[in-house]
Amino acid sequence: MNKTELNPRRVFEQFAKINAIPRPSKHEKKMISYLLDFGRTRGLPTKVDATGNVLISKPATPGYESRPTVVLQSHMDMVCDKLVDVEFNFETDPIDTYVDGEWLKARGTTLGADDGIGVAIELAILDSDDIAHGPIECLFTVDEETGLTGAFGLEAGFMNGDMLINLDSEDEGQIFVSCAGGITTHARFNYALEEAGADQFFLCATLKGLVGGHSGDDINKKRANAIKLLARFLYSMDEQVGIRLARWNSGKMHNAIPRDGSVVFSVPSEKKEEVKAAWNIFASEVSEEFHVTDTSMEFFLGSCDPEPVMPLGVSRNIVRALQAMDNGVLSMCQDEELSWLVETSSNVASVQTTEGVTTIVSSQRSNVMSNLRNMASTVKALYQLAGADVEQSDGYPAWKMNPNSKLTKLVVDTYKKLFGKAPKVLGIHAGLECGLFSERYPNMDMVSFGPTLRGVHTPDERLLIPTVQMVWDHLLEILKNIE
Repeated sequence: MNKTELNPRRVFEQFAKINAIPRPSKHEKKMISYLLDFGRTRGLPTKVDATGNVLISKPATPGYESRPTVVLQSHMDMVCDKLVDVEFNFETDPIDTYVDGEWLKARGTTLGADDGIGVAIELAILDSDDIAHGPIECLFTVDEETGLTGAFGLEAGFMNGDMLINLDSEDEGQIFVSCAGGITTHARFNYALEEAGADQFFLCATLKGLVGGHSGDDINKKRANAIKLLARFLYSMDEQVGIRLARWNSGKMHNAIPRDGSVVFSVPSEKKEEVKAAWNIFASEVSEEFHVTDTSMEFFLGSCDPEPVMPLGVSRNIVRALQAMDNGVLSMCQDEELSWLVETSSNVASVQTTEGVTTIVSSQRSNVMSNLRNMASTVKALYQLAGADVEQSDGYPAWKMNPNSKLTKLVVDTYKKLFGKAPKVLGIHAGLECGLFSERYPNMDMVSFGPTLRGVHTPDERLLIPTVQMVWDHLLEILKNIE
């Protein structure tokens, strides 16, 4: 990465160092060690809790000792995804970044700016001696992406700040003051594989090149879901000619819209040409259906070697369940001033087959907790009817807007002063750790903002470089003016 092209330089220098450290979710030990060493070598009070969260404190600069303590917070883990033809080990290899115009990107992998850029901003502040601020606590949480483990495990009293600024948002100029709650559903189909009959012909259907994206922030953008598209085709073929599933693999992350997938299945040999013709029609229709959002979809259907198949009832139940599964935006917020905000959604994120087991993972989100529980129950009931064993996470709570937030007012006023325009004050349909912080620290005043990111949770993740300077300038102005 060419640091001379990137400003603020001190932030991008920290980001480069972070991206040399492997930090997949649930494998953040190297990052934890780096943060502990970072704080202690600078003589800053530094501690780690039993979950792995790290807190580095920095005293106020002279003249600001009486200001309230502000917590700056980011998560240290990253989503690890790559293009199928890229050789990369996220547990050992550094992220290879490059500049493309005004964007910072990674070669064939996720960039790690979600939320590495937030971490880098905090480290740059901790490492500075020329920034005016009151007492600061920098909180770095673990495993935000796959279960909010760090936020769940954060104990009351670990941090002492009165206000918290979360640096995990993805649109500069937007100030987030609420977020959705969420539940993850795992449905497992267990079965004994069977030999296919001699009259069966085997096919492999593959989709790739979809845009994908974050299952919360991008769910309203009408992007194609690889699992739902494959289910659509398989359901029609099961009704038309009868199929038997052998294996189905699509999607990787529980919080991403799946971009690709493949399924191996058999059909009666005399029906193979009928199925191939139907696939061509399907590909044409789907390409037209998503001609705005997904312009680079690739469809492939070809013969493959025979292999054991699922029992007929299980095969049919999986296909029917995924055809019936609610997916996408289910309702918008009823409040007139928030009518643009998604209230409730569901996303089928992955289907993975190992020997004798097929697991389907989906996520349900809502800004209204009663709707979240209802949607999660609806999905659970669907898979129960299909004969699956269903487990659901405890979920995480929504973060409710504080209409009397002094911090929000300051954040908005300083933004206007710096940039001559008002930021948007919004809620977000994605989950933020602020929801869990609000349970343990109910009186803490919180906001969330950050630089502009696109393609998060995909190998197309990219960071809009000029917005990092804007967020940096804004944050420093906030820290200088908090009273």
